[in-house]
Amino acid sequence: MTAVFRAACVQMTSGRDLHSNIADAGALIAQAAGEGASFVATPENTTQIEPDKARVLAEARPEASHPAIPAFAEIAVKQGIWLLIGSLTVKLTDSLCANRSLLFAPSGEIAARYDKIHMFDVDIPDGQSYRESATFRPGAQAVLADLPWGKLGMTVCYDLRFARLYRGLAQAGAGVLTVPAAFTDFTGRAHWHVLLRARAIETGCFVIAPAQCGEHAGGRRTYGHSLIVAPWGEVLADGGDAPGVVTAEVDLAKVVEARGMVPSLDHDRDFALPDARLLRQAGE
Repeated sequence: MTAVFRAACVQMTSGRDLHSNIADAGALIAQAAGEGASFVATPENTTQIEPDKARVLAEARPEASHPAIPAFAEIAVKQGIWLLIGSLTVKLTDSLCANRSLLFAPSGEIAARYDKIHMFDVDIPDGQSYRESATFRPGAQAVLADLPWGKLGMTVCYDLRFARLYRGLAQAGAGVLTVPAAFTDFTGRAHWHVLLRARAIETGCFVIAPAQCGEHAGGRRTYGHSLIVAPWGEVLADGGDAPGVVTAEVDLAKVVEARGMVPSLDHDRDFALPDARLLRQAGE
């Protein structure tokens, strides 16, 4: 079996209506498959970007009755692809949801699930504030999934800033990492490209990062620039700032090559951290 495949990032401007977002995603997924992609990934919050917490909770559904799941399963079967839905909102309790990434096999079956671990609780200098933990329960389990070409490490958006997660996935066998995102325009301009290239270089992995773009309900703006990055840090595809599709060839021999040149995943050493109490005393 070859370890080479074509991957695609779907870039969207998701709105408040779930069914419209499913239709928009479906059209772009079909476009990606038509361009030869056998692995297609959509952004975080594919099915809805909704600023009103009460409306999020009211409209969320458990996985077993979520209308997006059979829709995307059918798309995966029809297109004959591996389909990563970057995330959708899955109701867990009356007051909490999961920000859940789902991997569909070409059979339509869910091959893997990942709940976003790190919650985006941030006040952005552009005036926007986010409290993801008010609506979502953080995940507690890193996830590695089997693809026909190798192993996939699943993450979501704000996870990108926590390098330990990516190193752990790579050391567990991942050769490809997914980072579906809805990065803010402000932070994206400063950090998106740099962080994604860093995660690829640090792990020797391909990084596939489909993104939201443009202006959403409530005035939220997302950065776009869906990226596919090679293990040596080269950007193979950049989605710019408008909805659409970008694709690139993923050759997992490049993972072996990059890790052979800099085998840092094998060079971990234990070390003691500074004693925070002593540091505080030194500053007094």
